[in-house]
Amino acid sequence: MKKKLEKKTTLKTYFFTGIIVTAPIAITLYLAVELISYIDKTVTGLIPEAYNPNNFLPYGIPGIGIILLLLFFTGIGMLAANFIGQYFIRLGYRIIAKMPVISGLYNAIRKIFETLFGSDKNKAFRKALLIEYPRKNIWTIAFLTGPVPHMIKKKLKSQNLISVYVPTTPNPTSGFFLYVPETEVIYLDISVDEALKTILSTGIIPPEEKKKITRKNRVKKDESHIEN
Repeated sequence: MKKKLEKKTTLKTYFFTGIIVTAPIAITLYLAVELISYIDKTVTGLIPEAYNPNNFLPYGIPGIGIILLLLFFTGIGMLAANFIGQYFIRLGYRIIAKMPVISGLYNAIRKIFETLFGSDKNKAFRKALLIEYPRKNIWTIAFLTGPVPHMIKKKLKSQNLISVYVPTTPNPTSGFFLYVPETEVIYLDISVDEALKTILSTGIIPPEEKKKITRKNRVKKDESHIEN
C-alpha cells in the first residue's frame, strides 16, 4: 500500500514538473506566433496587391511583415539623419505646431517615445528603489523617473524631492506618479530589468543579488583557476 502511494506521488510530481517545464515554452511560442501573424496581416494588408510579396510566392513567408516594418523604420531613420530629411521633419513640426489640439497631443506622445527609446541619459526608468506605499510600513518597488520641476519644489517648499513611478502588478504599464522626498526612499542595488521582472512575476521571481567579491573569494577563485 505504501509503495502504491509513493508511486502515485511520484507520478503526480512528474506530471506537474512537466507542466512547469512545458507551459512557459508553449505560451511564449504561442504569443510569439500570434504577434508575428498579426504584424504580417497588418503590414502586408497595407501593401498594394501588385507589390505584395505574398502574391508572387507559392506560399506566405512568416515574419515578412516584421522584416518590412524594420526596413521601413530603418529607412525613415536614415532619411531623418540627412539634410533633406531634417528639412521635411522641421516643416512637419511647424505644420503640427499650428494645430491647437493636435500639437499638444503630438508633443506629449513624442516626449514619451523619446524617453522610452532615446539615449541612455533619457531612459524612462533611471533607478529601482523602495518607497513606503500606500501607507507607512508597507513597501513597494518604484522607479526614479526624472527631475522635479522647480515650480513644484517652490510650491511644496521642498528642494529634496524626486519623481517616482509606482507600477501595478502584473501590468507595469499602469501605475501612479508621485513626488517623494528623497530621504524617504531606499535605492536598490539591482538593475531596472531585474526589478521589472519581479513586478511582472508578482514577486515569484526575486531579483538577483549582486555578489560582492571579497579578497578571500578572489583568492579562492584564483587558486581554483590555477589548479585547473
